[in-house]
Amino acid sequence: MKARTLKTLFTVLSLMTVFILAACGGAKDTGSEKKEDTNTKTEDTSYTVEHAMGSTTLEKTPEKVVILTNEGTEALLALGVTPVGAVQSWTPNGDTWYQHIAEDMKDVQVVGFETAEQVNLEAIAALKPDLIIGNKMRQEAIYEQLSAIAPTVFADTLRGNWKINFELYAQALNKVEKGQEIMKAYDDRIASLKTELGDKLSQKVSIVRFLAAEVRIYQKDSFSGVILDQLGFARPESQDVNEFAIKGVTKEQIPLMDGDIMFYFTYETGDGKASDVEKDWIEDPIFKNLEVAKKGAVHKIDDVIWNTAGGVKAANLMLDDIEKYFLK
Repeated sequence: MKARTLKTLFTVLSLMTVFILAACGGAKDTGSEKKEDTNTKTEDTSYTVEHAMGSTTLEKTPEKVVILTNEGTEALLALGVTPVGAVQSWTPNGDTWYQHIAEDMKDVQVVGFETAEQVNLEAIAALKPDLIIGNKMRQEAIYEQLSAIAPTVFADTLRGNWKINFELYAQALNKVEKGQEIMKAYDDRIASLKTELGDKLSQKVSIVRFLAAEVRIYQKDSFSGVILDQLGFARPESQDVNEFAIKGVTKEQIPLMDGDIMFYFTYETGDGKASDVEKDWIEDPIFKNLEVAKKGAVHKIDDVIWNTAGGVKAANLMLDDIEKYFLK
């Protein structure tokens, strides 16, 4: 009886040992699996962005982004990202943001203006961003200071095709797929509008800008010029070149503005000087003698939408204007 009891007790103890070891092994395996999953997740979210100043590695998708250009601000909003800080819009009336983005930007901290000397580094540092997006053309001089605050990605330039910068921003934000969807929607709209415009695309479109200090004739490598070219519009000979603009235009050069239809915009800073320049030129006898003026095909449009904002939202609003003037 005693021997049988001892044997039974030994068997029970042996089974308990097996269960305990199995449990420990299972716990160890579970921990390993969790660790492996964590490592995989870290590898999935770490990515490197090649940009105008080199390459920048981000350990995860950024949540607090500071943007230092106005066209970049439009890109972020379109991609569903509200920046924690942004440079102020180039508005003439004292408003902080362009009207078409004001509602989305109401809680965003202003960190100065686009130019390097007007960027507020202290304000940016106080926001503790995990990504700063800027532009070499505007802020190359402070790139190192910005990089000391947070990972920084720079686009190269602000002129011409806004889509190049947009693609970089989408990559930096780890939203490449979303960016591709937005680009496809825009390209589809261009294709559809191009078909609707048909023979109207043969009209030569002239683009003129009035500023307080000078007058410009805009060519194909400008914001409006790129969009007109994507649609397939003809341009006057002086504007049908892959350059930015003819700057410092004199009144003797007014004939270069002629076309089948003209759109002009004025960058008014609030002191009335640019508006005075506009009035002086529009009422000049040489201007009035242009064929486009004599047939009443001169239209004033929004400088913000056709030039200054320079982003994806403005591009779509410019297409709205094209529809208005050519199809409605």
